[in-house]
Amino acid sequence: MLAGDFYDSRDPELLTLYHTARKLLLEYNNLDSRLTGERERILNELFEYRGSGVWVETPFFCDYGKNISIGKNTFVNTNCMFLDNNKIIIGENGLIAPYVQIYTASHPLKASERIITNGSDTRYLTSAKPVTIGNNVWIGGNSIIFPGVVIGDNVTIGAGSVVTKDIPSDVLALGNPCKVVKTL
Repeated sequence: MLAGDFYDSRDPELLTLYHTARKLLLEYNNLDSRLTGERERILNELFEYRGSGVWVETPFFCDYGKNISIGKNTFVNTNCMFLDNNKIIIGENGLIAPYVQIYTASHPLKASERIITNGSDTRYLTSAKPVTIGNNVWIGGNSIIFPGVVIGDNVTIGAGSVVTKDIPSDVLALGNPCKVVKTL
């Protein structure tokens, strides 16, 4: 999966990771916000890496958690969805607005290539590419980041953007599809 090859999302090892993440997310999303030590413990268990000062608002959703690394002082606002079928790496001092979605998984476009039927068993071919977001990045609300995208440092992504391609450092980018509109 992490190599970008097709994988079975119902693989027993992945299901174990999935169920562990669901347990931790249920606990985290229902925890009193004043229990900061407990929140940190859960995020440390959920994520591959969490820098100091990382704050994740609830509710928060992800697939596995173990493929997510977030640098120090990054703020993830409410209702974010990180589908971490591959690595999601977010740098330091980031601002991730509400309802941001980061996707790493993809499927073949042709139905005949993505749907595999063997008797009564149906599977969907899935592959995944990592997403990397640099330092000092602000991603506006309701933005979607596609698999394989790299966003440079010191970038602002306008609200509602659909980021399908890499974004260089030191720019304002926005739209659907997201495009650079200004050097910062």
